[in-house]
Amino acid sequence: MSYVEKFKTNIEKTNYNNLDEENKQFIENISLKYEFSFQELKQLIDFAIDFKMWHEKELKDIFKEEYSNRKQCFNDIRNKWIELKNKPNSYNNFSKDLYKDDVRRFKFTQYEAPKAALGSCPVASPNTRCCNLMTLDAVQSCGFDCSYCSIQSFYNQDKIGFDVNFKENLKNLKLDPNKTYHIGTGQSSDSLMWGNKEGVLDALFDFARRNENVILEFKTKSNNIKYFLENDVPKNIICTWSLNTPTIIDNEEHLAASLEKRIEAAKKVSQKGVLVGFHFHPIVHYENYLEEYEEVYKTLISNFEPNKVALVSMGTLTFIKPVIQKIRNRNFKSKILQMPMVDANGKQSYPLEIKREMFSHAYNTFKPWHDKVYFYLCMEDHSLWKDVFGYEYATNDEMENEMKTSYFDKITAIK
Repeated sequence: MSYVEKFKTNIEKTNYNNLDEENKQFIENISLKYEFSFQELKQLIDFAIDFKMWHEKELKDIFKEEYSNRKQCFNDIRNKWIELKNKPNSYNNFSKDLYKDDVRRFKFTQYEAPKAALGSCPVASPNTRCCNLMTLDAVQSCGFDCSYCSIQSFYNQDKIGFDVNFKENLKNLKLDPNKTYHIGTGQSSDSLMWGNKEGVLDALFDFARRNENVILEFKTKSNNIKYFLENDVPKNIICTWSLNTPTIIDNEEHLAASLEKRIEAAKKVSQKGVLVGFHFHPIVHYENYLEEYEEVYKTLISNFEPNKVALVSMGTLTFIKPVIQKIRNRNFKSKILQMPMVDANGKQSYPLEIKREMFSHAYNTFKPWHDKVYFYLCMEDHSLWKDVFGYEYATNDEMENEMKTSYFDKITAIK
C-alpha cells in the first residue's frame, strides 16, 4: 500500500475532519513529505486543533521549512505543544468576540421518565475523597456553554429536556424517613437558569417541604432568583453558586452570569434567610490566577456572614477522554485544555503540586471563615486533604456524615 493510500485510511481514524481546510491541506502536504506513522499523524492533527483553539500560532506558522527526518519534525512540533501546556496560560489576546462564531443554539424537548432520576453523583469514585452526594435530574442538559463542562459528554447539547412526569415522580419517590439525605439538583443542568419552567421549582420546593430529612442543594451560575424571592423557601434548601474569576467567566463560561451578578443574586437570597454556599470548581491555573481568585475570596468574606454560608468547595479541571474529544470537536477559542495533564485516578488533571498551591491558597485566604463554614475538596486525591486543611477523613462515609451534620446545624439555626 502506498503512503498516499495509508494516509487516506489513517485520517479516517483521527480528528482530521475537525480541521479547517487550510490545516487539512498543510497536514496532508507534510505527511506526504515525511510519511508520519499513524500515531504521529493522529497526534499532529490534535496539535493543530489545539494550537488554533488556544489562539496561539498555528501549525503552519511554527513549522520549520526543513527537518532532517520525520522524528525530528514530529518531536519539534510536540515539544512546542508541551511547552505551551506547561506554562501558565495568558488570556491577554482573548476577547468575547472570539466566541461569536460558535454560539450554542438549542431547543426545548419533553420526555416521560418512568420514575424520578435519583442516583449517585455521576463522578463519584472510591479513589477520591467524595461526599456521597445524591443527584436529582430535574432537567437534562444545560443552556450555558462552559468550555470545560462534563455535561456535554452525557447529553445532546442541542436539546434541553424536561420530564413531563417530574412533579408526579417526585411525589412517588419513597425515602427512608430515618435517614438524612443530601441531594443536589445542579449536576445534569443548571439549577436556576430555567426558573420555574414546566413547574420544575414548584415540584422541588414541594419535595423539600414534604421531606424535612433532605438537604436539597441548588447549584447555579445564573442570577435567575425571581422564584426564590417571590416564594417561601423551605429551610432545608441550600442555594449555592459556582464562582470563578472574571477572566475565566468571560473566556470559558460562555452565556453564564457575570461574577458581579452571581454575587449580587447570592446576597439577595441570603438576605431573605436562605442558606447559601459557594463552589470554586474549577479553579484554573493561568497567569496571575492566585491574585485574581484572592480578590473573589475576599469579596465573599466582606459581603457575607459566615453563619449564613453553609459551604465553600474547591476543585479543579478534571477530564475524561470523551470530554476532551468533545472540546476538540468544537469550533471555538479556549485555553481550557492548555494545561499540564497527569493521570488522576483514570482521568486527566493538574499535577498535585499545582493543586496544593491553588487549594492551600484558597483555604488560607478564607481564614476568617475557618471553623464557621464547611470547607471541602471535590473529587480530589485523599492526600491533598492533610496538606490543605491539616486533617483528613478516613472514609467517604465519615466525610458525608460530618458534612450533613454541619449543614443541618445551620438549617436548624435558621429562624
